[in-house]
Amino acid sequence: MPLPAPAAPRERLHTRHIRIQGYRRDDGLWDIEGHLTDVKDHEVQLASGPRAAGLPIHEMWLRLTVDATLTIRDACAATDAMPYQDSCDTITAVYRQLIGLRIAPGFTKKVRELFGGVRGCTHITELIGTVATGAYQTLVGQLPMPEDRKPFQLDGCHALDTTGPIVARFYPRWYRGEGERR
Repeated sequence: MPLPAPAAPRERLHTRHIRIQGYRRDDGLWDIEGHLTDVKDHEVQLASGPRAAGLPIHEMWLRLTVDATLTIRDACAATDAMPYQDSCDTITAVYRQLIGLRIAPGFTKKVRELFGGVRGCTHITELIGTVATGAYQTLVGQLPMPEDRKPFQLDGCHALDTTGPIVARFYPRWYRGEGERR
């Protein structure tokens, strides 16, 4: 169901597109690629000069290569459009520091420590979380799930609360009943 109609007439000023694509590689690993663009519908005056309507202000890429444990085996970033030429694009190599990290609890905190503030690009750093979620989505159904291990998605969102009716219906083994969460 789409959003309700806006309460007043409006004019679009900005569009951000984020696209995540996941690939299975022939070597048993997975590539997850993120692409972010920011575009204005009107010419905008940046500190570095004017940017024409429709031309990207930001266009960034991030690829994470992960294994079956969601450990990052390779990482690369690229910046094609930016407000500050020869500055914004010089930070991309730092994202190789993601290699060796596991996409698991604590990952977001580690990303902030590594790339927060002036240690990274705001937009590429934001993209990491979305690419990480894309990694989970890509691997769903790709690996056998041990029957003795709680599926990773349970207790990860409102619908899959192990004390709720969806888990009771579709994952009865892991249902904990109201107030019994572990």
